[in-house]
Amino acid sequence: MKIGFDAKRAAQNRTGLGNYSRFVLRILSQQHPENEYRLYMPNPRRTPFLHEIPTIASLRQCFPPKGVWSRLRQLWRVWGVTSTLRDDGIELFHGLSNELPLNIGRGNCRSVVTIHDLIFIHTPQYYHWIDRQIYNYKFRHACHSADRVIAVSQYTKREIMHYYGVAEEKIDVVYQGCDKAFAAEIAQSTLDDVKARYDLPSEFALFVGSIEERKNLGLLVEALRLSASGGRAFHIVAVGRSTAYCESLKRRIAELGLTDYCHFHHNVPFADLPSFYRLACLFVYPSRIEGFGIPLLEALTSGVPAVGCTGSCLEEAGGQGSIYVDPDDAEGMRKAVESVLGDETLRQRMIADGREHIKRFTDETLCADLMRVYEKTMSQPSATR
Repeated sequence: MKIGFDAKRAAQNRTGLGNYSRFVLRILSQQHPENEYRLYMPNPRRTPFLHEIPTIASLRQCFPPKGVWSRLRQLWRVWGVTSTLRDDGIELFHGLSNELPLNIGRGNCRSVVTIHDLIFIHTPQYYHWIDRQIYNYKFRHACHSADRVIAVSQYTKREIMHYYGVAEEKIDVVYQGCDKAFAAEIAQSTLDDVKARYDLPSEFALFVGSIEERKNLGLLVEALRLSASGGRAFHIVAVGRSTAYCESLKRRIAELGLTDYCHFHHNVPFADLPSFYRLACLFVYPSRIEGFGIPLLEALTSGVPAVGCTGSCLEEAGGQGSIYVDPDDAEGMRKAVESVLGDETLRQRMIADGREHIKRFTDETLCADLMRVYEKTMSQPSATR
């Protein structure tokens, strides 16, 4: 089969949509090399992360043709690319990051789109008005024009059905795995080096993700406040992009006199991230809403017990062996953190349950799920004809 992909995020994004895109391209090209894979990207000078796909040499990279489209690259991605798909004989096109070309019907191919979340609709307060309008138009159009829709979780599937009225039978849930680096062995010398370079405490609860309001790191800080008042303060290590929320949180931490217990690290290279997980005693992901929750999967893969929050999809990522609390329950979070840090038997049971849970996220399983969607797409009447 000749399969095309909207690979802009795979080429340009370090986290989130980029990680998902590279994951899909890697597992497909490794396990089904008999197919031809073409990556459609708007800018040949902006592909800094493609080298992270180990099979990149076997993937055909495609860019806007010379002439007017080479000067209107973003318009080519959403409009002009369909003529290229048709000329290239693409049989199936997969929009990996929530959207499809607006005139996908002209591509003379079947289409699949992956929808990661509809958080901008569910909790609009976290997004600018104009961004919400753009996202809503693109996502809705993609869901209705695609032959099939992939949701990254059961939660996201329910959101697509609720907000866009897409029929349940048109949506397939295909989970995402995490980078193999989190399962790989790490030399003690490497762990010691990371611990020393970042001056990490001996024991700590880890958070990984953009430090923004939606991720709700403040809940963990409030749990620390309660623990400290009872003489059982613990250390928090937060790894992620800083925002205005992060700065306000730091001020709150200073007011509470807890600065020595909260350690923020921004711009951490990906190569160091697996060591942060391995050095942690506990991973905490208090996010109010996610499309899936990859950091929880990274933690379990690293052999770290995890605590998440209820209300969206985190139970799907973290499994039954993790602990979940209400995103506004600081006392519940305190109890959860203290119980894991203070009970080695509980920690080991959670680690064992986590290792069992991640078996459903192997490359082989997820690739087979994805191929079933493609086969189903090719066997049904096209939605754009």
